[in-house]
Amino acid sequence: MKRIIFIIALISLYSCAFAQKKDAGTKAQPKRELPAPFKGGIDTLFQFFKDNLTVSPQIIKAKATGLAMFKLTVDSKGMITSIVVYYADDYLLTQPAIDALRRTNGKWVIPSEVSSYDFIVQFSFNYKPDTSIRPAALKAILDYYQHHSPINATDQVPLNYATLLPTIIVNYE
Repeated sequence: MKRIIFIIALISLYSCAFAQKKDAGTKAQPKRELPAPFKGGIDTLFQFFKDNLTVSPQIIKAKATGLAMFKLTVDSKGMITSIVVYYADDYLLTQPAIDALRRTNGKWVIPSEVSSYDFIVQFSFNYKPDTSIRPAALKAILDYYQHHSPINATDQVPLNYATLLPTIIVNYE
């Protein structure tokens, strides 16, 4: 009886080893590089937002900091067809980013074999005082954190074929 159990275990172990063996006739698909998502590359993308994103007076007054994440759908001509807010620490942070994104029409590059493509881009807003923080600024920061209202997705978020772009960091004083 022990011999039969040993033979069955040996056969199952042997068959598992064959299940892991790779077929020599199957060729691995070559990894295809995506085009640069923005005309001129990532450095041009960062420079564009540095030059074109204007922090609103409401953000400056509230000393607001946080993250805003968007999904944009781009057509084959590089034009944005839709912008969806995936997450934002507060509504205040979304408007300057959306305004800057709208100015990027015609500058996006998508793979040639598709008619539209999704990009996910996030903006990080940071209050960086030029000197030590004054008590009034500390009060504004505390008030903001007590009263901000995050925008969250309440359902699943389909990503399909999307590319997560590097975070756009916005520092202001």
